Amino acid sequence: MITLRLGYIPLIDAAPLIVAHELGFAAEEGLQLHLIRLGAWAQSRDMLGAGLIDAAHMLVPMPVGQALGLGPDLPALDLVMFLSHGGQAVAVSRELERRMRADGHGFDFADARRAGLALRRAVRGPLRVGVPFMFSTQVELIHRWLSACGFAPADLQIKTVPPPMMADALAANDIDAFCVGEPWASFAVERGIAALLLPGTAIWAAPPEKGLVLRHDDAENRPEQTGALMRALWRAGRWLDDPDHRGTAAEIISRPCYLDLPSELAERGLTGRLLISPGGQTRDVPKFLAFNAGAASFPWKSLAALFADGIARRHGLDPGPAKQAAMARFRTDLYRQHLRPAGAALPGASLRVEGGIARDRIVPAERGQMILRADGFFDGFVFDPSALDPSTN
Repeated sequence: MITLRLGYIPLIDAAPLIVAHELGFAAEEGLQLHLIRLGAWAQSRDMLGAGLIDAAHMLVPMPVGQALGLGPDLPALDLVMFLSHGGQAVAVSRELERRMRADGHGFDFADARRAGLALRRAVRGPLRVGVPFMFSTQVELIHRWLSACGFAPADLQIKTVPPPMMADALAANDIDAFCVGEPWASFAVERGIAALLLPGTAIWAAPPEKGLVLRHDDAENRPEQTGALMRALWRAGRWLDDPDHRGTAAEIISRPCYLDLPSELAERGLTGRLLISPGGQTRDVPKFLAFNAGAASFPWKSLAALFADGIARRHGLDPGPAKQAAMARFRTDLYRQHLRPAGAALPGASLRVEGGIARDRIVPAERGQMILRADGFFDGFVFDPSALDPSTN
């Protein structure tokens, strides 16, 4: 039995790591997982780079930022599979909620543009938005959404706040709103501090959220344990995507040794039944969180390029070389190598047009067919990587 140290942040989308350990998927692969709860994303990155953990549950854009030279000098980090899509929520202060409701906004999740315009009218001065890290899907969601709704760069102040501290930052008036992975938006609503304005899926139908990240040298030099870990987490993700399992999963991940929260909070994020306001109003969000279904775990190189393009432009870098550097860190080759024997559905290519699937679609796969999740943006944005070199599979 090989012991692997896995770092995670206490979020619902850490469920594949926890379930793989608790339900024996890791043991079936000959692994003993030592799960290490961490307090901040920078800690996760730095511990992985220093070899203090063997793998990490990590924000998908973090290896992209590293590949672009925007982090500390660490060994190269590879994202070998996605662990989750969705699970993000945008919350606002009670004062902003009051102004928006007075203006007639119903907090109905129906139209991200209408919600953004209502927020724009309610804001007095720059909008201070908390995000978990500067290289995060949350940053991409906030910039994509608010820039399309009339917010200029000078109208936004983006601040990093560890996910468990979002509610406290809002209560202390350090921020006006935040975008974070569940259960921390629901936690703020439960405390009477925030109102839930939108799920991330209202902005981008399938926003990739967390990935399994390893040091490049470990992924290359330890293929047996890399493959065993990927298969264990892939099987855990399949188990989690069964709606009948989500209640059990909520009980497991909410235990004191993991998220240490009431299981009802975890279940909301897992099922997509979200509490909007402290008054008890709820909304159902279909497909709020996916772990494996619809090719959710496949690490598309075109998504690496999309994130690299946004990060490069915001940091004054040349997007062309940035995209190429980022794509090298999303290891579709290792995904194919290690998950093909497990029966994973594999797309025929590693690049696609992002944002181009309006509804779930059946497409050809290496063997037979597979379903790809709808991935459209609220404003019709598409990212076409066709100018990039598609040779790496």
